Amino acid sequence: MPKPDDRSNNVERLQQMVENTKENIEAANESLENTMSAEQQEQIREKNKRREESIQSFQNEIEDEKAYRQSHE
Repeated sequence: MPKPDDRSNNVERLQQMVENTKENIEAANESLENTMSAEQQEQIREKNKRREESIQSFQNEIEDEKAYRQSHE
């Protein structure tokens, strides 16, 4: 029998994911200073761009979860 959908901690979980992703971006930016290769620098910039897109998706999902909570209170 499948477990019921437990959405009680989704907002908190998503917010933690946003924070972790921001920390990863900061760490990657710091590593740019020590990276010699232009190719490596471009890879880091591209990865950070994808991370920024992920943060936006997480934030949209947080808003959806908040709306879901409000409509089911």
